[in-house]
Amino acid sequence: MKFSRGFGRVIVFTVIAGMTAGMSGCGGAPASGSTPAAASVQASSAESTPVSVSSTAASDGAESKAAPADGTYSVDFTTDSEMFHVNEADKGKGTLTVKDGKMTVHVSLASTNILKMFPGTAADAQKTGAVLLEHTNDTVKYSDGTTEEVYGFDIPVPALDEEFSVALVGTKGKWYDHKVKVSNPAPEESSASGSSDPDQAAADKVAAMIDKIYVKEWNENTDTQCRDAKKAWDALSDKQKTLVSGEHASPEYFGRDTGDVAKDDPLNADNIGENELLVVSFGTSFNTSRASDIGGIEKALQKAYPKWSVRRLFTSQIIINHIYARDGEKIDNTVQALDRAVANGVKNLVVQPTHLMHGTEYDLLKAAVEKYKDKFKTVVIAEPLLGEVGEDASSVNEDKEKVAAAVTASSVSLAGYDSLDAAAADGTAFVFMGHGTSHSAAVTYDQMQEQVKKLNYKNVFIGTVEGKPADTACEAVIEKVKAAGYKKVILRPLMVVAGDHANNDMAGDDTDSWKSQFAATGYFGSIGSQIEGLGGIPEIEKMYIDHTRSALESAHLGS
Repeated sequence: MKFSRGFGRVIVFTVIAGMTAGMSGCGGAPASGSTPAAASVQASSAESTPVSVSSTAASDGAESKAAPADGTYSVDFTTDSEMFHVNEADKGKGTLTVKDGKMTVHVSLASTNILKMFPGTAADAQKTGAVLLEHTNDTVKYSDGTTEEVYGFDIPVPALDEEFSVALVGTKGKWYDHKVKVSNPAPEESSASGSSDPDQAAADKVAAMIDKIYVKEWNENTDTQCRDAKKAWDALSDKQKTLVSGEHASPEYFGRDTGDVAKDDPLNADNIGENELLVVSFGTSFNTSRASDIGGIEKALQKAYPKWSVRRLFTSQIIINHIYARDGEKIDNTVQALDRAVANGVKNLVVQPTHLMHGTEYDLLKAAVEKYKDKFKTVVIAEPLLGEVGEDASSVNEDKEKVAAAVTASSVSLAGYDSLDAAAADGTAFVFMGHGTSHSAAVTYDQMQEQVKKLNYKNVFIGTVEGKPADTACEAVIEKVKAAGYKKVILRPLMVVAGDHANNDMAGDDTDSWKSQFAATGYFGSIGSQIEGLGGIPEIEKMYIDHTRSALESAHLGS
């Protein structure tokens, strides 16, 4: 049996159900005075001095070995019971990780029946302050290709070739004592890369764990998987961290500094009251942008409507997982936020999206809220930033005009010009990069280009990351700017937050970033980037306040 996605060999403890009394579930002798599982949980969280774990090696005449060099190894894992042993598919092998001379063996169980473990005796496990081993959520792969979700544990190894005590507690709350031994370490090959380098093997294991939490749907194992991935990352050496690479994984996932998470408020508290103003955003994992852009809008709304409790909802589970795994900040997804509102007895729910338009995200939000409409007395969804889409590219409105004026004025000022005309005279064009979409609302970007034209902003151009509509693709925008004769370009996101798209797709150093594509033409004398989201502009914050007011008035909820 092996971890899926390159986790390498693991151990599987076989647990036989229906054991006779005294052997129930774990194949070992139950400890006297065994307590319910609830007591073991309490012990693990007690704020007292942890129970020390001493070596309980049995003297069997075998010579113990010192820890091998830091790295990952395949090892023999033997136990004292036929009911508690390595899965036969692994031929008695487990995975040993050594860092700074300390050894840990990872084991994956045959099911989810074992809830906690303790590196010592069952008696010590039940003492106040005992630090219990929490389970991980593992995916094991059988020889026939099938996979299964099971619990796993990382067990400290005091010495090689010596028996040591391990205690187990299952769903029945009884603790059992066992003896185990780890021996014969051999450098483990990385199933993900084929490398025999233990550093690469350790990095590949973490990459697989990151890829596993890069998902669009939440399940009951997601939060634990996030914590496990961070714990595994922290256990890597600096060298190993640079080797992390997967479908979505890279050293930047945990290693990139995006600002102080403490400055952001996830707004996920209870005690909401009867009136809730739920602010819905796609989200961003960039801490500084999240606090200033999304947080700025949320704070402005709370100040404008003090009788309403403002709460946060992010629609991107990928972003939610990233923030929680890296920083420990928990942000509600759609179901969690709406369930929280119901549980708190909210009667009047006003939903204010920070989305730009009536696109896919807005449609999904409407569908989700529709399922909860009978849970509240009143439910109303406010307009997105740019208001109604309109019929064609010529359809503009007051919202689009306000946004075009606000972002242009902010960008001109930040660039150090007295006016847009002064920038044009200096040969400078401003390119505002949106996301783009395959939704019919994609026409909104053409409408924004029409809007800047109506405002006589000759040196302002609208583009999109996705190149949808086609005339907003980077290469198309480059040709427009060149045809207009501007030699200097300032790039800025046309997005609520300056997150991943702004930092990477727009201003990154990769060859496919907008900055790099503009530079590759050799035409432009200078290319600047402004990493600023719309959410930080006071005029934009006021627009959201106005949209919320319209929603309140439409539902006869006052303001």
